[in-house]
Formats: sequence, C-alpha cells, structure tokens
Amino acid sequence: MAWTSKVLVSITILALFVIDQGQGCQVSTGAQTTKDWWETAQLYQIYPRSFKDSDGDGIGDLNGITSKLKYLKELGVTAAWLSPIFTSPMVDFGYDISDFFDIQPEYGTLDDFRALIKKAKELDLKIILDFVPNHSSNESEWFKKSVNREKGYEDYYVWHDGKVNATTGEREPPTNWLQYFRGSAWEWNEQRQQYYLHQFAVQQPDLNYRNPLVVAQMKRVLKYWLAEGVSGFRCDALPPLFEVLPDAEGQYPDEVISGATDDAEDRNHLTVKYIENQPETIDMVYQWRTVLDDYQRIFGGDSRVLLIETYAPAWFTMQFYGNRTTNGAHLPFNFNLITVMEQNEFSAKNVQLAIDLWLNNMPAGRTPNWVLGNHDKRRAASRYGQEHIDAMNMLIMVLPGASVTYQGEELGMTDVEISWEDTVDPWACNSNPEIYEQYTRDPARTPFQWTNGSNAGFTDGPTTWLPLASDYDTINVETESQAELSHLKIYEHLGALRKSSQTLKYGSTKYQTLLENSFVVERILANEPTIVFAANFGNTVAYLNLLEFDKNLPESLKLLIRSVESTKNYNNRYGTTSLRLEPGEALVMSTEN
Repeated sequence: MAWTSKVLVSITILALFVIDQGQGCQVSTGAQTTKDWWETAQLYQIYPRSFKDSDGDGIGDLNGITSKLKYLKELGVTAAWLSPIFTSPMVDFGYDISDFFDIQPEYGTLDDFRALIKKAKELDLKIILDFVPNHSSNESEWFKKSVNREKGYEDYYVWHDGKVNATTGEREPPTNWLQYFRGSAWEWNEQRQQYYLHQFAVQQPDLNYRNPLVVAQMKRVLKYWLAEGVSGFRCDALPPLFEVLPDAEGQYPDEVISGATDDAEDRNHLTVKYIENQPETIDMVYQWRTVLDDYQRIFGGDSRVLLIETYAPAWFTMQFYGNRTTNGAHLPFNFNLITVMEQNEFSAKNVQLAIDLWLNNMPAGRTPNWVLGNHDKRRAASRYGQEHIDAMNMLIMVLPGASVTYQGEELGMTDVEISWEDTVDPWACNSNPEIYEQYTRDPARTPFQWTNGSNAGFTDGPTTWLPLASDYDTINVETESQAELSHLKIYEHLGALRKSSQTLKYGSTKYQTLLENSFVVERILANEPTIVFAANFGNTVAYLNLLEFDKNLPESLKLLIRSVESTKNYNNRYGTTSLRLEPGEALVMSTEN
C-alpha cells in the first residue's frame, strides 16, 4: 500500500546520541542453538501483476508464479510473500478487495492457487499472503449492505453525518482529515445520506474495527487462507486501522497543519495524531497473532507468521512485537534502510544510523529484519546507486535476523521512467502531469526481466501492462545466470552462505562506520569462522585497518563473495591492516583457513 508518514524525526535525533564511530556497536543475538524458520528467513516479495505472465495477456498471474518457484528455490528463498491476489476492481491494483475469499480472475482461480501451494510445498518453499485489513473495495458486498443499512452491516464502515457550515448552510465533511492519495478522507454517499471514511482512494472505504462483527469477519479471512495452506500473512497499512474515538457529541477533532508541505491536498499537510497509530491497533495485531498460534496448536506444522507494515515511530512500531505476557507480530517490517536515506544522504554513517534505530529500540529476545525496498518505493538500485546494490544485498544477508528482498533487487533492476500517459497508479493519477512523479509507484512495478528476448520473457503476448525497462537486454535472469559474475550470482552466493553458516544464524554482531564512508559488519560465534562484511560507500579509495575495528581478527581474511566491480579473487586472503576498497566495492570475508 502506498502511503507516507512523517517518521523518524524525534527518534533520529535520539539515535544520534548512541552512535559512536570510534566504539562501534556490539549486539548479542543470544545463545540459541536452534531458531524457528522465520527467525533467519530469506523472504522474497512477489508483485504478482509483474512477475510472470502465463497466458499472454501482459499481466502476471498465479500460474506464472508457479512456473518460476524453482528460481526462488535456487536463490535460497525461504518464503515468498505475494502482494494481494484477491478479487478486486483493481483501482489500487489489488489493495481494494471486493471479495476476501476468492482470487482475482485475471490472476487465476482457487484451483490455480492450490496448485501453487502444492508446488511450493514440494520445493519446501512457504507462501505468505498479503492481508489488507484497513478497508475493502466499495464494490464489496459488505459495503453495499452497509450503504443499505442491512442488519449486521449498519456500522461495518466508518460513517458520519458530517457537519453543517454555519455560514453557508451547506453540509461538509466531519473533519479536515486527508487521504493518502490526496484530498479529503471523507466521501458523501447519496444513497445512505452520510459520509464514509476512506484513508486511501475513494473506492477504498475504511472498515470499522470498533464493530466486533468486523473483527470476527477479518479473523475468518485469516483462518480461511490458513486452511488453504499459507504460512502466514503480511499485514498491509496498519497505522490507520483505528482513528480516535469521537467526543460525546459524536464529533471527531480536526488535525492541525504540520508545516511539512504547503500543498493542502497532500496528507503530509496535516498531522496524523487522530487518524494513525492508535493503541487499539496494537491490541488487534495481538489478536491476529493468537489466531495464527491457535491454528498451529490445533493443526500442527511449522509456525504461521505475522509480518506487519508500519511506517511509524519506533515507540509505536516496537509494540507490535508484543509484551511480557502477549506475543505480537513475528516481524514488524523494518524500513529504516529506506526511510533514513530518504531523509538524509546515502552514506555509511546513515546506514549505521538505520541499523542503530532498530537494534537499539528492539525489545529483548525479538528478531530483527532488514528491508531494502518494496512495490511502494523506488527500486533499491536506483535509490542507493547501482554500484551499491551488491553491498546492500550483502548487508541485509549478513546482519542478524530475516532479510526481505523485493523482486528484481537480486538482478539490480532499476526504475523505469513512466510517462503521464502511461501512468496507472491511483496515487499519481490523483495529482496532475506537473507533480505526478512525486507520487507515482509505477517505476518500481514494471515487469520482471527474465530474458533478453521479446518483452523480457515476461509474457508471450504483444504488450505488457506497464512499459519495460530499456536495459532488460543486459539486466535479466538469463544473461546474469550465464555471466561469470553478476548481481544475481552474488545474491545466490549470499543465499547459500546464509544457509550453511552457523555464524550467520547464531552469531553475535558488531558493526561500525570506519574512516568517512566505509562500513563493516562482523558476525562472531565460538568455534565457528568469523564472517566480516566490508563496503566502501564513498567516492574515493579507502584503506581500512580492520584491527582497529576488532583487534582479535587475524592478519588476513579469506574472500568469500565480492561485488561485481571488485577485481579481488575468490578464496584469496587479504590483509586486515590495510584493506584497499575501491569506491562502491563490497566484500564478504571469513577467518576460515
């Protein structure tokens, strides 16, 4: 779901006090000898519309995904998370769901989904579905019944009479609240003669979680897909799930002007004190976790996981993990490697800041995770620079916990320039040709690049639903698989190392910015080889003395994995007192003999 929030401002200031480039940071991951599958998972996000088309209509589908599951297995992927595949008018490309219990026809059928689950189980891959709890489509039967005030559905959504302007006598929305996709968050429904709340597009009315019937219904959705064999859910857009309670007269408060932008249609023009990050949202996540745990207790099998999307301050996000008595989400997604760099330049110092913000705030005994990108953000290689994509893939695979890869990051895919005429993203379409590029998510959603053949091997049909990247003849699976060294080969090596290395699974972690713009991560486990990641994020050659980082390191380290542009040789040993790193160069090394 595309949405922005003014986050990390106060916690960034706090985090600056805990960063000490001279001391580094030591993090213990505990003395566990075993971990559940999700604690070290290599998660891979599939945007179904753009992954693989099996029927020539230019739109990706379930059978296309099934045909490429072996590719994911070869990457080392543990679980594939699918963006929404449910029945939808596709106003927001699946995030406007009209039937939570069925499959969007252009993606396939329930039988196609069951075939995908069957194939995934054969390959020991897990499938995670996108759960979109905040709203439905306005074409949902639930919404139609609510409009008609049918029994049991009267308050399924957030309805309000609005207020009358004392000067004009005209009826107006209840508040000044703004939606994520620009403009008022309230829409008048002529038939019901009330406004409904929609924090996203006008076709996406907000469900009312203060109604127990809605809570029960959405739990039924979870149980239905668990019974179909999924291994968990990624929960979309949690911050706006609840809004503040109205006062005794039934009125909601207005938000105040934030000062972040002068654009009065942009959500960031106002604060979101009353429409985001309410305490009831935390409790709802705890209830969903109970549904998943109860299902495992009754039916057995591996843990079913709950992953949470929340662009929110640390004080709110970390509560999703749970508390001393109650389990919450297994993994609230960590977007710091995205958001910190959005607010600041891309540098080693800010990479450290992003890591500190998570590890220094995460409750004890919980599992971290690391996200480089997703379908709502510009592609990682475009944001960090293509020369750094290997380094960033290395980073999230070497750090403790779970990694999350958005399709194409393993190839170094970059943004595609999308014209106003080709724009389909509703967030951008709600703007205009002068400013749409500020809002469009289309550049990161273009079709996956399988080959250098017609339409990048994505479809056998004549067209694709979004334009292809112009560099697909060199940036594609087929070409990179055949190359001696490529972004894809590096990613595969990382996946293999992650699975084989006890150090990466169970070791403690030390990390530090060295010199001005180099970054080092060390993973240490008794009686196992130490793993060291070193990257130069700067524009000049760096000479690192790793013994200043850890005096216990040996005089040389064995090279296991190197970035594409590096000229160093695999399995050679390189000195630790003056390790030369070219601009953009990144290495994964080991103390093994």
